[in-house]
Amino acid sequence: MLAGCNPQAPKSAKTPAPVHAHPATAPPLHITGQGAEGRPVRIIQQNQNRIEYELVTRSYESRGAQGRERAVARDATITFHDPKGVTLTARSPQAVLDERANTLTLIDDVHARTSSGITLTCDRLVYDRNEKLFHGYGNVVIINANGFRGTGSKFDSDISLSHVRMQ
Repeated sequence: MLAGCNPQAPKSAKTPAPVHAHPATAPPLHITGQGAEGRPVRIIQQNQNRIEYELVTRSYESRGAQGRERAVARDATITFHDPKGVTLTARSPQAVLDERANTLTLIDDVHARTSSGITLTCDRLVYDRNEKLFHGYGNVVIINANGFRGTGSKFDSDISLSHVRMQ
């Protein structure tokens, strides 16, 4: 067995000054996810420790560079939560999360229901995360809990669908 001891600290070599290079641009990402039978993919968006929405999907595909990601979810169910505890659950064959536009768009045959019993159908439903508002387009039908039915080609509303502007 050999052992050694050096009573003097090693002399340090001069460290060259750091080279300041321009940071490399992050490469574009391509991420896919696939749920299993009885175990779908879940994506939860939080804002200040509060769930803004929960997306449950069979599969998704995401592309883009940081801050410009765009993800497409198939067979999507999304539950939106407002700060007052109201929820709106929407289903559609496809949902698009667009980080650049800060929107979540449900496409084709959208069906939704609020926790207070209001139902909604439309061709396309856009949730604007900046405004905290929905914008619906095409064959819009909203039916409140008392059975009142409103129809139009476009609407804007909050999550509760209690403050609706229909066109």
